[in-house]
Amino acid sequence: MFKEMLVDDKLYIIDAMAYAFRSYFAIRGNLSNRAGKPTNAVYGFTRILMKLLREQEPSHVVVVFDAPGKTFRDELYEAYKATRPDTPQDLIEQFPMMHDVVRAMNIPLLSVPGVEADDVMGTLAVQAKQHGIPAVLVTGDKDMLQLITPGVQVYDPGKGENGKWYGPEDVIERFGVGPKGVIDALALIGDSADNVPGVKGIGEKTAKKLLEKYGSLESLYENINDLKGKQKENLLNDKEQAFASRTLVTIKTDVVLELGHEAWQRTPPDPESLIQVFSELDFTSLLEELLPEDHAVEDNSQSYHLILTESELAEVIKKIESVGCVALDTETTSTNPMIADLVGISLSCETGIAYYIPVGHTKEALQVYQDPDDLTSIKELTAIPCKRALEMLKPVMGNEAIGKIGHNIKYDLLVLRRAGLDIKGVVLDTMVASYLTDSSRIRHNLDELSLQHLKRRLISISDLIGKGSKTITFNLVNVERACEYACQDADVTWRLAAIFQQDLDKLQLRKLFNEVELPLIYVLSRMEYCGIKLDVSCFESLQIEIESRLDSLIEAIFESAGEQFNINSPKQLQGILFDKIGLKPVRKTKTGFSTDERVLESLAHQHTLPGLILEFRTLDKLRGTYVEALPRLLNPETGRVHTSYNQAIAATGRLSSSDPNLQNIPVRSEFGKRIRQGFIAGDSDRVLISADYSQIELRILAHLSGDEVLRKSFLQDEDIHAETAARIFQVAPSDITPDMRRQAKAVNFGVIYGISAFGLSQNINISNKDAADFIDAYFKQFPGVKKWIDSTLDSARELGYVSTILQRRRYLPDVYSSQQQSKRAAERMAVNTPVQGSAADIIKLAMIEVDAGLCTRNASLLLQVHDELVLEAPKKDAEDIAEWLRSTMENAMKLTVPLKVDVGVGENWAVIH
Repeated sequence: MFKEMLVDDKLYIIDAMAYAFRSYFAIRGNLSNRAGKPTNAVYGFTRILMKLLREQEPSHVVVVFDAPGKTFRDELYEAYKATRPDTPQDLIEQFPMMHDVVRAMNIPLLSVPGVEADDVMGTLAVQAKQHGIPAVLVTGDKDMLQLITPGVQVYDPGKGENGKWYGPEDVIERFGVGPKGVIDALALIGDSADNVPGVKGIGEKTAKKLLEKYGSLESLYENINDLKGKQKENLLNDKEQAFASRTLVTIKTDVVLELGHEAWQRTPPDPESLIQVFSELDFTSLLEELLPEDHAVEDNSQSYHLILTESELAEVIKKIESVGCVALDTETTSTNPMIADLVGISLSCETGIAYYIPVGHTKEALQVYQDPDDLTSIKELTAIPCKRALEMLKPVMGNEAIGKIGHNIKYDLLVLRRAGLDIKGVVLDTMVASYLTDSSRIRHNLDELSLQHLKRRLISISDLIGKGSKTITFNLVNVERACEYACQDADVTWRLAAIFQQDLDKLQLRKLFNEVELPLIYVLSRMEYCGIKLDVSCFESLQIEIESRLDSLIEAIFESAGEQFNINSPKQLQGILFDKIGLKPVRKTKTGFSTDERVLESLAHQHTLPGLILEFRTLDKLRGTYVEALPRLLNPETGRVHTSYNQAIAATGRLSSSDPNLQNIPVRSEFGKRIRQGFIAGDSDRVLISADYSQIELRILAHLSGDEVLRKSFLQDEDIHAETAARIFQVAPSDITPDMRRQAKAVNFGVIYGISAFGLSQNINISNKDAADFIDAYFKQFPGVKKWIDSTLDSARELGYVSTILQRRRYLPDVYSSQQQSKRAAERMAVNTPVQGSAADIIKLAMIEVDAGLCTRNASLLLQVHDELVLEAPKKDAEDIAEWLRSTMENAMKLTVPLKVDVGVGENWAVIH
């Protein structure tokens, strides 16, 4: 980040207050650190500061903040800034954090009591000129334009794509006078934000005309008789406050500063301070950008070894056996474990010590210099053959009594299994442990965890293999560099394991980790290894059919629009819908009026075009995402598709699927069903079995809330949506219409997600009042649910987190937020997480039980899609296995209401669902 001083020195004076406020109002999402402190303004401010330093590379820099308390302007004019809203409390809380960021970046910070930041900036600009250093005022404040001189510029990095530089000509164009006349212009215009009165009736355009003609405030009043009417009257009436306003807007340039010009010169950031401050803020990704490339924790005891002989490997194995535990990591040629070739294995069983066993590097990568000063002294190393290394490791890796630790160890299990080595005895995955102890964290990668917990920056993989088109595979990396990188990962994983072992115990998550998340790693690795077979011919015929339908839709769209246009261009579609056809826009965005799915759905009843566009988008996405893509993802070794299950992403505890995502295939659409027809059993004598929990979240809600009416409905196996409709509408069950049931269903599921009256009204197309009445009627009929929601919210506010049935935690710092939007979102999560998270707990328990029982049944678990499991089993045993599967899932966890599972058997995924 830091570069040597440039010849063209400049002092960049940064208006921290302007960018603090700008960031606060621009970033209004759920941004806070683990302690629950808001960080949105700090984050935006830091981003702006980093961007400025990176792009402008200033040789000198100072950051200026307002000091707390009143200034001399308050004494001059009691009403100064009196109409300005109070600074939001959650912004005030962030100013000290911004100070910490600036200091950690080794940038001088000034904040002088009795004056404003503008006055400090003006004084710095004058002092810089005195020392022969050009000054740049980094601000978006128009008042600062008065300071522009041949040695002082104003720069606003937030204006436009590349920022905006202001010189004297820009000031003249805006105010009709040069920089010195800005104070006269502002005296006439006033400033409503600061409650500077100015002259009644005079805005920026009028002030510009007056100053273009008369040049100054004094000259204007000397020639006041040239003016007539109301304008003259206002100027005369407000003459005193015009000159008083000029005093208020005049920036002082003689503030006494304790900081001398020698301190302005930019210096490198302090790594240790950066790590501490950014770790507390949870700005780990920003920390990676700021830390010097060579920064690492001071550790002179670090010892990494390249293992090249069988005797050396035997010694490593002996040490692992004596310790009884080892952290392991693999290096490969691909991030996809089902096609990756094994290149090397790193091992660590003692802090600071690690070993790298290269088993797949190229001949060139094994060449090293014997003498660094003699580039001709190349020696070619001889590594242990891969097969032999795995044979030697097999006894210790297959020994369950020797604990194995990894970071995302599921990947290593798959890679090593394909290479012929089965790993047993996994006791910790630091990625999964990090996720379990803080599920709200966005990333749990090794680099960020190392920075956060060990204050150590890791070697980047891109430093070894490059980026973009110049990327090489790991087997081409020089073995000595590979050794340092790989050993570092194993060493850091070992160190982190000790930290997370303590955290799991401290947060009382050990049982959940050991009994659910840990065994699930093996289950998921077996599912991913197995994959699922595709009927390629089904996808080929479906593609032809979809493309034919898309061609027809394009014709219909052009006919409906009355012209041809780019269907995928939102801007062109806006013009057709709102300008040409004249439909009323629903929602405005930065790029014009929205044409998203919800908008098109609301417009579809007014004209044929929105409905046609919706169908086109749906089919086009299905074609690209699934119909064309899935057959290309067939593994060349297995002939199957192998999705990857992500155990450490969803904050509720649910699994997600990627590469490809098989959890988002539409269930109800006709083409979604046709896509599922393409997922088939592996052989003609085998079938697929689907088992899907029925209304599991509502059943969990009945259990958690203890609501007697809700529990009774499930205990008596009633139609819960019809029962709810009967109670809300106060009619007999026989009088329930399909529309009543649909609305009741929306309320049932909406309650779980903390839906508002507005949200419900949008979902079922009714008025806000009717939606509010529905929700009120629901809570009257199910009082236990309302009581549970209220107590859950109270608990969330007291503890800062909510828990599932198995005590999985989700931290919700925004329940304390003063931003109502963020607070309401956190409250919805507080209600939803115990329900959805408990559903995730239950299906994970079921997967573990099912996987254990399948080993004796010649069947395999293939897919998990939310509340559904898909198996492949022998056709002759399918009915027995289906019933066993139903029983196993229904008994995965005992609730106060029964769990119910729907089971289907067939040759493809569509017919069994």
